[in-house]
Amino acid sequence: MKKSLLSLAVSFAVTCSGAAWAQGDAAELEQRIANLEQRLEKSEKTADEALDKASAFEFHGYARSGLLMDDNLNGATGTGPYMTAAGALGGAVGRLGLEDDHYVEVVLDHKSQKEDGSWSKYRIMLADSVETNNEWTGAESQLNVRQVFAEIGNLASFSGAFENASIWAGKRFDRDNFDIHFIDSDIVFLSGTGIGLYDVQLSEDWKANFSIYGRDFGTIDSSGVEVENYIATMNNYMGPWQLMLSGMTAADNEERSADRADTGLHALLAYHAGSFYGMSDGFSKTGVLFGTGLGAELKGIGSNGSLNEDAQAVRLFSYGVTSFADNWRIAPALLAEYSQDRFVDSDEFMWATFNVRVAQELTKNFEMVYEGSYQYMDLDNGVDQADGSYYKATIAPTFKLDTAAGFFERPEIRVTASYVDWSEDLDNYSVSLSDDASTMGEGGEFIIGMQMETWF
Repeated sequence: MKKSLLSLAVSFAVTCSGAAWAQGDAAELEQRIANLEQRLEKSEKTADEALDKASAFEFHGYARSGLLMDDNLNGATGTGPYMTAAGALGGAVGRLGLEDDHYVEVVLDHKSQKEDGSWSKYRIMLADSVETNNEWTGAESQLNVRQVFAEIGNLASFSGAFENASIWAGKRFDRDNFDIHFIDSDIVFLSGTGIGLYDVQLSEDWKANFSIYGRDFGTIDSSGVEVENYIATMNNYMGPWQLMLSGMTAADNEERSADRADTGLHALLAYHAGSFYGMSDGFSKTGVLFGTGLGAELKGIGSNGSLNEDAQAVRLFSYGVTSFADNWRIAPALLAEYSQDRFVDSDEFMWATFNVRVAQELTKNFEMVYEGSYQYMDLDNGVDQADGSYYKATIAPTFKLDTAAGFFERPEIRVTASYVDWSEDLDNYSVSLSDDASTMGEGGEFIIGMQMETWF
């Protein structure tokens, strides 16, 4: 069609101007047209070949960087969303105004698509985290490759329930992990190295993912044998409902220490609502997690090799986001857990966090953000017992490109002022039988901060 139009246009031009063109000039022009048509054919062929090998690179990332100081103008220490005694058990509190680390993630994706619609994705993710405020941090760097995997989908060989499925292998975060951003806590975080199959359509309203992940627990001292935990997961979606089931086994893990678990079960039941608890626009998520043995680490599935063989844990969560008035937004969150026989047969831990973040949009680029956080703890590690409460209040003048875009618009540049306090009974208490022990000093402190946060 392109060649026909081109030839017609040239013929028309030659006919209309025959008196002005000599016969030789017309022949030369026709030869040029023929050469141009050949080049068009070659270009179209090249374009078709390029379509068959279409590829693209994408760059994504996350970063936060901030400075904190106490009311004596010293650097604030021991702060963060896991600063309480329950932090070692996953008991996070509101993060706003408490983070002074410099954390960065860099994600590079290469995507390609064939003419038949099949596609592939390769991802590598680099991350680093340091505490120092200096610009040269090589000696403290924790630069790490957190993800490296390949995934392919829409394969001609797949049909039936697998028609729209994709298969992957490598080291990765599971695609369907989700979190409560405001307290910096994943609800569920499945990761490691393995293989999986996404989006198997088992029925019209039932889709499932299948995966096997491996995680390392270290070596058995006497033999140097590497202990690995293997996690098999089936993650089911039925409308707004999610049922995730995982079983795991780590042969000889008990040889690393007496009574350590070498098997475990984990379950998650969640409801993902497209509204704020049915009351207004927004979203909300609510659910329960349960685990035994190695599955009693409810957030990081299969990541804790120090759990007792009789460990049991149950966790409740609920959070959501909505606008409740002109230029006002609110995001409440509840996270609570009870566990027993976690590290030894006699321990018992209970904690519950309630957090609420409110934003007041004052201009297109400036808003005031307020956050209140409360956590109750009743902790017994089998040797010591403590119970009490933690409190935090934060105010944060915040600049961003568009405040009307909501809580998840980034980048944000903030100045923060926080007050934190807790019960004296929790001073210096440690969940000392955990590999991730956390302690609290004395409360009653003001913390001033400056921070940027971005993602894309």
